[in-house]
Amino acid sequence: MTAPISREEWAELRRAATEGMSGLIDEVGLPKVLLPYQARAVSLLDNTALCRVLFVEKSRRVGLTWGLAAYAVLRAGRERPAGGMDVMYISYSQEMTREFIDACAMWARAFATAAVASDELLFEDTNPADPSDTKHIKAFRIQFASGFEVLALSSAPRGLRGKQGVVIIDEAAFVDNLAELLKAALAFLMWGGQVVVCSTHNGVDNAFNSTVQDILAGRKPYRHLHIDFDEALRDGLYQRICLRTGDAWTPAAEAGWRQEIIDFYGEGADEELFCIPALGSGAWLPAPLIEARMTAPGRVLRLELPADYLHRPALDQAALMAPFLEELGEVLAGIDLGPLYAFGFDFGRVADLSTVSLLAIEAGLKRREALALEMRNVPGDEQKRVVGMILDHVRSRLVGAAFDATGMGWTVAEDMGRRFGLKEDPEGPGLVWAIRFSEEWYRLQMPPLKAAFEDDHIALIADSEHVSDLRMVKLIRGIPRVPPSARARRAGSAMAITPSRWRWHILPAACAGSNTAMCRCRSMTRGSATTAAPQCSGAKRRAGGAGRSAPGFAGVSDHGPQSDPDRPLGL
Repeated sequence: MTAPISREEWAELRRAATEGMSGLIDEVGLPKVLLPYQARAVSLLDNTALCRVLFVEKSRRVGLTWGLAAYAVLRAGRERPAGGMDVMYISYSQEMTREFIDACAMWARAFATAAVASDELLFEDTNPADPSDTKHIKAFRIQFASGFEVLALSSAPRGLRGKQGVVIIDEAAFVDNLAELLKAALAFLMWGGQVVVCSTHNGVDNAFNSTVQDILAGRKPYRHLHIDFDEALRDGLYQRICLRTGDAWTPAAEAGWRQEIIDFYGEGADEELFCIPALGSGAWLPAPLIEARMTAPGRVLRLELPADYLHRPALDQAALMAPFLEELGEVLAGIDLGPLYAFGFDFGRVADLSTVSLLAIEAGLKRREALALEMRNVPGDEQKRVVGMILDHVRSRLVGAAFDATGMGWTVAEDMGRRFGLKEDPEGPGLVWAIRFSEEWYRLQMPPLKAAFEDDHIALIADSEHVSDLRMVKLIRGIPRVPPSARARRAGSAMAITPSRWRWHILPAACAGSNTAMCRCRSMTRGSATTAAPQCSGAKRRAGGAGRSAPGFAGVSDHGPQSDPDRPLGL
């Protein structure tokens, strides 16, 4: 990776930032010194009961390490009854370690926290498997009057036995043997400690990204923050930099600086700045795994109307619809109304299919597909009639219905919202949720879907075309979705199973070419996944300027922050 400025220049900037911090605090006040994303991380960690383990996906150059240094001083400077404890910081380079300790010293002065000593030492690192194998790691330490200390290590130790308190693993994706280090660090939790793991990405298959995916999938009960470069800019990163440098902030200046940084990172910008792990390859869901989950009884119902349907007399139209509606009525009559149900719908009209999936939520929380339906060349009114017929039948047991609200799909979502109640937010009333797909949506909602397949928490109706559709899902810029090349084919179900699980457990969600709820639509071919939220695409991101930023501060560090702690509910 080629940094926008040299290591020496960056180190000088960091020294200048810490040396001038006292004046900045006087100018803006201590509560505003942390930018919103830094403050969110510190606030979250300050409640040890709610946040025992925190993973942070971050962009570079946004000052998260600087914010974590503030938390380290607050924690180590307290007496034991007030929650004080030791803090251990681990990085992969001596420069990062020195920087962290410098920031801690600055915060100690700002907080007027009594630090009794600061020194360098050699940390004795003993191999747990062979006690005779001992090496020494250069470390930096600040001791506080509280009796606790901040200890910063310049490389990852092989063993953490006998240690307690908070452990911060910075740029974890670049640490050797991260999985083993995490195993040792989690032992800190037994004595009321915390584990903080933050990093930019280092490929899809890295242990850091694997753990993040497990958190998003609900497999691990850890907290999660995500902060990319644009999120940091919106929270005031560049405005804070201007405050420190004395330059005048303008939207044009911010946009130019943003583009300069992105250009320097080049092809690596997605991973380094926008928290998207480097490309993977191959099918996202292997065929044997898909087929192993196709155990639900039944068959996919299919309706295809002739091209001249709308030009025929009303009586002819009714005759063409009648056999399918009769078949659908028979299937609905056989559905057990004991379990709860989640519904998903993805809209298509001519080239693409409209797809429906109705999932039963069984006692053990496994999702079983009770109904799968496809419609090709079916006008909107007829689609609404079919969808309304299904929702009316299961209304008393329905927990939610996810609708593709991209393009013309919004008309169906809107009409169903009038009948069954439109849900405006996860906590609000209503059954119908209108979904507009974006890169962020896929990033958060696809991991739970894959987890459902891998953990045998989902059962689908067997269908060879749906297997092919699901096999079309690839990792594109680190995020599972149907590739553009698939749009010329029937790729609907490909994305088709992307669940959106809010309160309704795995409410499959329509996915631009995907199955809402479990909704497998071959319509993903139309590529609404990409068009749904152009503001999230890498190309748009690089070409456009950042959003408005709010005043705040970010000690300019070479490591990035994260954003909102919200994450999908677990299965």
